Amino acid sequence: MEQRACDLAAYIIENRTTVRDAAQKFGISKSTVHKDISERLPYYNRSLYLQAKEVLEENKAQRHIRGGLATRKKYKGA
Repeated sequence: MEQRACDLAAYIIENRTTVRDAAQKFGISKSTVHKDISERLPYYNRSLYLQAKEVLEENKAQRHIRGGLATRKKYKGA
């Protein structure tokens, strides 16, 4: 679990990706990604946790924009 948490964090940081994308890449659930990053990783690697948290906070702040674009694309047919 320690290695998976570190691998997840590294993937999220390198690719600036979302929890959903990371979960799909590693073949695990979104809740497992959240648990690994938010609960397990701070005990193993605090600096990696802080970097991953920064990316996830940025994604959280932008998700309403991505949702609006997806809706626009859906109804515009583009």
